[in-house]
Amino acid sequence: MLALIGIGGTVDLALDKPSNWFSVHVVYEVVMIAASLTGVVVLWRRWRRAERAAASWRDAVEAHRAERDAWRASAQTALDGLGRAIDERFRGWALTPSEREVALLLLKGESHKRIARLTDRSERTVRQHAVAVYDKSGLHGRAELAAFFLQDLMLPPDERRD
Repeated sequence: MLALIGIGGTVDLALDKPSNWFSVHVVYEVVMIAASLTGVVVLWRRWRRAERAAASWRDAVEAHRAERDAWRASAQTALDGLGRAIDERFRGWALTPSEREVALLLLKGESHKRIARLTDRSERTVRQHAVAVYDKSGLHGRAELAAFFLQDLMLPPDERRD
């Protein structure tokens, strides 16, 4: 739009063929043409800068996805074993399938409200399942549930700080 204003102003000025280049009308049109063309240049530069930043962000997101996928691939056996071990413990506590689902989502750090949305249950039902999980497991809340499964996870011996 600004480019059209600049072009239109230039065409108008050329068609007017002014005899005096210092008249108010001519100076006004020249200023408007210069302002519109300056606006075009500034906006174009900012658009290019934003385009480069967006490309940089896309590259960073893709790198994080690749890193995540590589980690998952390298840890898949351990994750599968941990998943089986967690499910065995849930079964040992005699959790129902619904309670197991809620317990797993609690371990993942989801809120009661989010679990209710994810499982298409009411928040009250989710809270009741959570209480049942804690009662059957003998644990006293989400932190103890997480600690039960994660407290023995350690960094490799050469990476631990003692």
